[in-house]
Amino acid sequence: MQSICIAVLIIKTIIMRVKILQRNVYYKVATIEIEIADSVDEDMIDEYLNSHEELWVDQLRDRINIKDYKYGFGMDTDDNWTDKDQPSEYRYESNKIGGHL
Repeated sequence: MQSICIAVLIIKTIIMRVKILQRNVYYKVATIEIEIADSVDEDMIDEYLNSHEELWVDQLRDRINIKDYKYGFGMDTDDNWTDKDQPSEYRYESNKIGGHL
């Protein structure tokens, strides 16, 4: 009696899993105008606004909340946006002067 050996070749299929990711950036831009005293020196506007946030913070928050999101970074909505590496940016502008808050 002869033994018959049958070699069974098992082919194992390796399945690779691949993740596909997408990151979209959306932004909102809001603008408000407030009045401050003419006696505030233009070079001190940023300090004045930072010291008197009650004049603008709530209004700006309310305005940004009703704005719709737009696709992109928003840097092209104003030539004065400069903080490309930051998630948000606050600016003020008055006559010929402006800056960051």
